Amino acid sequence: MDLYNEAQKRKLEFTTRRHFLKKCSTGLGGIALTSLMGPQYMFGSNNTVNSLDPASLPHFLPKAKRVIYLHMAGAPSQLELFDYKPALQKLHGLDCPQSLLEGKRFAFIQGVPKMLGPQFNFKKYGQSGTYVSDALPHFSEIVDDVAIVKSMHTDEFNHAPAQLLLQTGSARSGRPSIGAWVTYGLGSENENLPGYMVLVSGGKNPSAGKNAWGSGFLPSEYQGVQCRNSGDPILYVSNPNGMSRDIRKKSLDAINEINRTQYKEFNDDETLSRIAQYEMAFKMQVSVPDVMDVSKEPEYIRDMYGAKQGEASFANNCLLARRLVEQGVRFVQLYHWGWDMHGDSKATSLNEGLKTKCGEVDQPMAALVKDLKQRGLLDDTLVVWGGEFGRTPMRENRGGRIMPYYGRDHHTEAYSIWMAGGGIKGGISYGETDEIGYYGVKDRVHIHDLQATILNQLGINHEKFTYHFQGRDFRLTDVHGRVVKDLLI
Repeated sequence: MDLYNEAQKRKLEFTTRRHFLKKCSTGLGGIALTSLMGPQYMFGSNNTVNSLDPASLPHFLPKAKRVIYLHMAGAPSQLELFDYKPALQKLHGLDCPQSLLEGKRFAFIQGVPKMLGPQFNFKKYGQSGTYVSDALPHFSEIVDDVAIVKSMHTDEFNHAPAQLLLQTGSARSGRPSIGAWVTYGLGSENENLPGYMVLVSGGKNPSAGKNAWGSGFLPSEYQGVQCRNSGDPILYVSNPNGMSRDIRKKSLDAINEINRTQYKEFNDDETLSRIAQYEMAFKMQVSVPDVMDVSKEPEYIRDMYGAKQGEASFANNCLLARRLVEQGVRFVQLYHWGWDMHGDSKATSLNEGLKTKCGEVDQPMAALVKDLKQRGLLDDTLVVWGGEFGRTPMRENRGGRIMPYYGRDHHTEAYSIWMAGGGIKGGISYGETDEIGYYGVKDRVHIHDLQATILNQLGINHEKFTYHFQGRDFRLTDVHGRVVKDLLI
């Protein structure tokens, strides 16, 4: 009954706001539509940005209000971190069986590679007795709060298409990212901050580039807003030299008046998005510098994350992610580049390079979960960690030549991620791979299943959440995906 009453209340709000928008196509003062709808706005239109549909209501009560997605660009090796395979160690140095090679495509492996045993030791941790590599000592402290999914699989073995499939549901560019979908559907809880914000570390953007957080065919106001760790927190958010905030506001008012006139003439919904973006940019001049200032955190909290003011580090970004969701940002996406361990150099070796990358993320990601939990935010904040695919149980032999260091090739059949909070069971391992970690043999989880599960925790039925474009309805999961209910509380 409570859900029914809430739905009726939202329907009345939607109807009132829709009539208001129609009456006020001019004179809105450039107010961003997401702000106009307010924090209680839950679902966008199935057609255009200014045509609110009362039928598009929350499908059910959400377990999560927000998402922090930690994407390790380059694909960490599950066999060195989460998927303990002692049988693989016994095969170390032996020729790979032909049964694992016939009919298979790899990014670099040619000929007959050698099997490669795990390069780190594993132990059981927590009350759950979860196996974790000694490369992740801090993560081992939070295993009872997370669910490790060991049976992930994907369709793509090259980085850019695999990242796009993971983040947009399609291996080709042009589709909205999951953060854009979520923001389009749920809006932001803070009218002065974007609903979708992106933080990048590791020295480079992911291979898929900014398409990984783009809005695709959704209105452009729903694309991810990338933040920086030095200079302007967001590019060009500061006023130009010699321009005061009052003059900036008058300039924006004039620009928006032109945009409203253009909208009346051409009825292009992207013009409304442009107005919304100009207004949001003006608001962010005040809100963003404040929320992005980690020096305002107590020293013990900064030490907990290993964060240092002004650094473009994963540690800083994890702390910023907590600050952003605390201020009502709906979807925070972190990308940390550099996990592509092929063994062609010391920096890309499993022995040295992977250990370095783990050292960069282990403490901050564990601190993020602990910090959210101690603030009472973990229950309704969904945290997801993982790469775009896995790594082979065989040692890479690029072009048939053994690499100078230990490395693994790209692998689509099996890899591991973890999830925490937002209605996800803690202290469990879900899915199984075979004795060498090549195939998923139990409870396999596809990329589209992961996307469906994330949306489900936000109160969204992935099969009903669509956007009409070029003559048909599109959805994040295309025509696939199932909610992995065994992961849910």
